[in-house]
Amino acid sequence: MKCAWCGYLVVGGAQAFAAPALNGQTGYINMPSAAVAADGSFSLGYSYDSPYGALWVTSTFLPFLEVTGRYVSITGIPGFSNDPNAFGGKYGRYKDKVIDTKLQLLEESGWRPAFALGITDVFGTGLFKGQYAVASKTFGVNRNLEASIGYGNQRPDGVFAGVRWQPQSLPNWALVAEYDANDYPKDFRAAATSAGQREKGPSVGVEYRWGWLGVQAARHRDHSSLNAYVSIPFGAREFIPKVYEPPYYQPKHARPRPTLEQWRNDPAHGAAMIDVLGKQDYKNIRVELKGHTLHLALTNSRISNLGRAVGRATRIALAFAPAELRSIHVTYTRLEQPVATYEFFDLDKLADYLDGRIPRQAFLENVLLRYPNPDDMLQADREGVLVGVKDNTGLEVRTVHEGESIQLISEDREANRFKLAPKLGFFFNDPSGALRYEVAAAANYNKRLGNGLYLSGAMGLKLIENVSDVKQPSNSLLPHVRTDVAEYKRGNRLKLHRLLVNQYMMPAERWYARVSGGLYEEMYRGVGAQVLYLPKDSRWAVDLTVDALQQRDFQGWFGKNSYQTMTALGALHYRLPYDMTATARAGRFLAKDEGVRMELKRRFQSGIEVGFWYTRTNGRDITSPGTPSSPYYDKGIFLSIPLRSMLPSDTQAGAGMAISPWTRDVGQMVASPGDLYDMVEDSRRDMNTFDGLGNFAERPDEQNLPAVNPPVQPLRDPWPAMRRRLENSSSALPSAPDLFKGVGLAAGALVVASVSDKKIDRFAKDHAGSNAIKGLDRFGKAMPVVMLGAAGLAAALGGERMQNTGLISLQSGAAAAGLSIAGKHMIGRARPMDEMGHWARAPKRSDSSLPSNHASVAFAAVTPFAKEYDAPWLYSVAAIGSMGRVAARKHWFSDAVVGGLLGYATGSWLWEAQRQGNKSYVSFNGGGGEYGVTWQTTY
Repeated sequence: MKCAWCGYLVVGGAQAFAAPALNGQTGYINMPSAAVAADGSFSLGYSYDSPYGALWVTSTFLPFLEVTGRYVSITGIPGFSNDPNAFGGKYGRYKDKVIDTKLQLLEESGWRPAFALGITDVFGTGLFKGQYAVASKTFGVNRNLEASIGYGNQRPDGVFAGVRWQPQSLPNWALVAEYDANDYPKDFRAAATSAGQREKGPSVGVEYRWGWLGVQAARHRDHSSLNAYVSIPFGAREFIPKVYEPPYYQPKHARPRPTLEQWRNDPAHGAAMIDVLGKQDYKNIRVELKGHTLHLALTNSRISNLGRAVGRATRIALAFAPAELRSIHVTYTRLEQPVATYEFFDLDKLADYLDGRIPRQAFLENVLLRYPNPDDMLQADREGVLVGVKDNTGLEVRTVHEGESIQLISEDREANRFKLAPKLGFFFNDPSGALRYEVAAAANYNKRLGNGLYLSGAMGLKLIENVSDVKQPSNSLLPHVRTDVAEYKRGNRLKLHRLLVNQYMMPAERWYARVSGGLYEEMYRGVGAQVLYLPKDSRWAVDLTVDALQQRDFQGWFGKNSYQTMTALGALHYRLPYDMTATARAGRFLAKDEGVRMELKRRFQSGIEVGFWYTRTNGRDITSPGTPSSPYYDKGIFLSIPLRSMLPSDTQAGAGMAISPWTRDVGQMVASPGDLYDMVEDSRRDMNTFDGLGNFAERPDEQNLPAVNPPVQPLRDPWPAMRRRLENSSSALPSAPDLFKGVGLAAGALVVASVSDKKIDRFAKDHAGSNAIKGLDRFGKAMPVVMLGAAGLAAALGGERMQNTGLISLQSGAAAAGLSIAGKHMIGRARPMDEMGHWARAPKRSDSSLPSNHASVAFAAVTPFAKEYDAPWLYSVAAIGSMGRVAARKHWFSDAVVGGLLGYATGSWLWEAQRQGNKSYVSFNGGGGEYGVTWQTTY
């Protein structure tokens, strides 16, 4: 049987073996390999390996980064209570959420194996926490044999290995074997489960893969396991051919074009054009003839690509426009706000290109693509051409349309729309039950009231649900901005979820604004405003949103609760390589907590987006797993799916999901009445992708153009240039006499600083618990992470000089951390907080005090910047952070001094070896929708 999808699975080399293990990460049975799945792969599966059952999702977020989320249940341990009538009794087995990551540092090349580092249970309760390093190599003429060896700490524990063989005669089958190094008796409550009887040892298995589907059955020492999954190539442009896509406008018979005078005197000519545009799903159509230029402003409710939508509209305009016309201007709009303007100066060249007679480059010389200005906003029917256009707005039943199984819908030329369709919602992981659901009939109504003025309403009728069974009241100490969600679900079966008015405006070029008022969502009503600025540099945008809100009552109509608040959030959006977008939101959230929310998402060829967010505010959420010493911070992952990639015709409809705790109050935001950045993001991306025309003429020869089918950015092998950097750095190492001098200086500093150790520690002990000490502790704990993060941003986003300095800083931090950790193991000094004495032996060498790793990393990270930019004040920032560790009694004063000297020496050495203009440097290049990495070396 021939598999239509198999080409997505085998991409050459070791990636042909990128099959998921039982935990979802690419590997064998329980052990990982150094391979990662093909860029853009998304896998969903379920595995059972007694006593663990796991529902897992894995995404190759970047070509070298694999992220896995697992929802693990443990047989033999009740979640909360064995009594089904007690609180938590219906939860069933114990369950835990786990996030794992794998970073492939080196791809396989020639003799060199692939090499990767991984961390399990990065966030969460840490039941499955571990770290590992693994190398993998393929063998044979056809590279159908892969072998891996690695070492893990915690889980896996010690040396592990794996092998996979794919017979050439049976390409869909593979045999796997591994040495499982997990120490199962050390797992969470292993004595109460079958994990307590499991041992390290060999396992064997067999795999079968067909297209997107895969299954693995394996045998361990005394039991079997099963893993079944589906892998979807998000990097593919589409999954289903557009066999039902309506063709562009092609008149059956050539019709004579009117003169300018006939067009102006007879609105029927414009009405005929608008009638055809309407049949091609164009809305908010505005037409104006200015001199010898025809101006069109419109949007399309179905076509997803900006260039293709403008192309079809331009083709229709050219067919109906006056014969003496010299140019056509088409402004594409969203909610009547202009987002892109295309000017066509030579209509003969336009016709030639649409008919396939000239190449793209010759056509581009006569096209101007620009940001619109307020003058491009055409008023409704200024020339009276809409009067004679019929607008059929009757209700109709559609099945399997825009991803809905069935819907009752009505939509007119002005985008006034009514839709009634079923809605399904899921809620996971409440103590009273692991899965909650809600099935409802949802009605949506949108009405244009004036220029940019829209009414939006939504109602829901609950049909079947069990969310209201959640009876346990929230014990959150924050204002209950979200944790009372079960109370809202217990309200009326028929609810008014949204009823609001939005006024959209464009006050100036690249400025957009919105004013809103009404019922925002099920839980809040209010008034608010947003303003968005789009600079000419298409990589970034900023917006500010302010909302005065009042909590609605539980019944779902016009009642209110007493809670009121005002939220204010400023946002910076920045486009990164690999079509990633980073967003930082800072300000005041729903529970009156203040802080920052970071979001990162990646968009794949199919238009599917995968991302995550993390919020850090001053709201102290101590609801489990949060504690007073370690409060919970809001975080989650999300998936956005444009349905066009999965339907036989184009559509702008989409679906989405997010996985995060649904009964939290910290870091929460109100549902936006109409986010401006969401309104312009897709159109702006299309506008700035290569020439911005996309699939303009829908010609066969266009399909391989980068503007139509953007190429995947290849992952370049940085090893040769990195090797030169390392060689340069080794050549700049201090000579033996200088090294001895440095060691002597460090020893002398240690002796001098040790004199003050006890006095400084006594002061810290006497003032423990003060706000100043707590603040210093938090500052010191966060400083290395902040500094390395800043270095990473400099390396990714800065200019050439700053990029090189940022990369040196990252190397310095890593090198200093390694030297510091080695020093801890050799010296083994106890920490002050251990209360064992000034030079006592630490209980664990890995947790010893000398030198301070935080001080080493902080000074190593700032030194390249301080030297490159002549900014010695940066050392004071690192010093304050180091003293924070001393104030918290995590280190002696002498530990921080030695750590600082170690970091300074490491940073100075690497800066001298790699600073710009000396040896080698890296540059990150971007523009025109393309990004690249260049390593340069001078001698």
